[in-house]
Amino acid sequence: MAKDSRSRDGSPGLHGREARPVGAPGGTRPASAALVLHPSHGPLDWLRTFPTVYRVGSITGAAPRLYLTQPAVSQQVRALETRLGYRLFERLPRGVAPTPAAHELARLIAPHLDALEATIEGARQGPGRLGGTVRLGGPAEFLAERVLPALGGLPEKQLRLEVRFGLADELLEALGEGDLDLVVSTRSVRRSGLESEPLFTERFLLVAGPAWAARLSPEAIEANGASALEGAPLVSYGPELAILRRYWRVVFGQRLERRAAVVAPDLRAVREAVAAGAGISVLPQYLCDDAVARGRLVVLHRPASPPENTLYLAWRSGTGREPRLGYVRELLRRAVVGGDAGATAGGRGATAGGAMATAAGEERDRRTGGIGRGVSGAAT
Repeated sequence: MAKDSRSRDGSPGLHGREARPVGAPGGTRPASAALVLHPSHGPLDWLRTFPTVYRVGSITGAAPRLYLTQPAVSQQVRALETRLGYRLFERLPRGVAPTPAAHELARLIAPHLDALEATIEGARQGPGRLGGTVRLGGPAEFLAERVLPALGGLPEKQLRLEVRFGLADELLEALGEGDLDLVVSTRSVRRSGLESEPLFTERFLLVAGPAWAARLSPEAIEANGASALEGAPLVSYGPELAILRRYWRVVFGQRLERRAAVVAPDLRAVREAVAAGAGISVLPQYLCDDAVARGRLVVLHRPASPPENTLYLAWRSGTGREPRLGYVRELLRRAVVGGDAGATAGGRGATAGGAMATAAGEERDRRTGGIGRGVSGAAT
């Protein structure tokens, strides 16, 4: 039986792709010519090969993940198509595209195959034992500030941790393709083959360093809104000032028409620039709490309904019961319980102020090259 790399690192999930109808060119019923297969190959092998080819979109790319040769994978796909009586993939110049029938088959079998492999993995590890690798993706700031400190004990459990920073869309794509096991997403997850739960509610605060805070009156901001901040330089994650603009619109009911004095493509860098006296900015509370407690930052305004955004923890359908993933998920829940806004993990989502989610996504997504690499986009 073909070996599967997923027995160590988790079963891959599904990622929907565009495909032509079965009746279109390349989507016709396959010929029923006899195939010469290794005696050990059978329907279960074919069914285990199918989701890997489906998610990778390439027989050549699926082969090393299955520890098989490209001809062997191609044979198994053709054998499954012959057994089912219809074509699953269109052969393209580069890779393959699933037919509608393949999408339906993946929906039906993938959760069961994933659950079976999770059971086998648990049995292999033994009762109460963990092992293997957990591949975690998410926004750089949140993982560095809130998540990684909670996962320091994983080596003692014989668990390796691999972390990837990136945009929400690219991380969720990697999750669906089996390249990641867990993703902290700054936008809601609506992809086939993925499951998610609310993890953390972040609240956005208007802050300044002590020097600028001494020149800006909270009472004046409360009474006059954004006009009380006209003379203060703005420090932003990106040149579009999306987070700041959304705060101005949601809290002050005004359109922000100014340019940033300082642009730094990492919210931790924004925090440090503000603390050093560069100006004012809007930041998630979890990035500000320690600096506020130490007097390095001052909260300028506390509106009754501050903007909020919900972060989600996502995993592939069928992998939630794997011991190693279940253990890490529980650690994450404990580490971030309550969130900035006092909601319990898995509890309420973003409020009307959660429109800040779109702002964070816009700000983080509008960058080129490596300027903002490693920061995830926020929810829409």
